[in-house]
Amino acid sequence: MEKSNQSADFIMIKALEDGVNVIGLTRGTDTKFHHTEKLDAGELMIAQFTEHTSAMKIRGKAKIYTSFGDVESGD
Repeated sequence: MEKSNQSADFIMIKALEDGVNVIGLTRGTDTKFHHTEKLDAGELMIAQFTEHTSAMKIRGKAKIYTSFGDVESGD
């Protein structure tokens, strides 16, 4: 049974510094960037994996909260 967008996994990203980039990557035979956001320190972004988004790339120091646990990016 395929997940609908309403039940797809969410992640929450909290920027720990200014200029954190969140980049959405597409599904399919060619992986491409399809969306970018820039977050400043203290800003939160809640993102969802969908039929179009298969991966996210996070540049900069941030805390990422998922259903699998929490992890920090950056130095």
